[in-house]
Amino acid sequence: MSVKLFDSELKVMDVLWKEGEMTAKQISDLLKKEIGWNMNTTYTVIKKCISKGAIERSEPNFMCRPLIAREAVQAAETEELLGKLFDGCPDLLFASLLSSRNLSDEQIDRLKRMVEKLK
Repeated sequence: MSVKLFDSELKVMDVLWKEGEMTAKQISDLLKKEIGWNMNTTYTVIKKCISKGAIERSEPNFMCRPLIAREAVQAAETEELLGKLFDGCPDLLFASLLSSRNLSDEQIDRLKRMVEKLK
């Protein structure tokens, strides 16, 4: 994925990933309620996402549909984080996550199963 999304753009994308195709007005109403954005702010961010190829706009009613999957964005952001802060080493990221969190036994077991699947 070559599209770099900023935090504000990720908020709009998150709405579309959760709710599916929506009008810009519906997105605006939801983000006003959730985080206090006004309509102009939301429409500006939607237009930025459209210009980046992350959202497709169609008519009638300024319908918005996500063009990139959440998983693609997560993978790209993870790679960027690995490169920036962990010298590209996933084990260093994993160690950092584990040392900074109090994981439940269930979470630890789930992580163990994930690691075992990789072997």
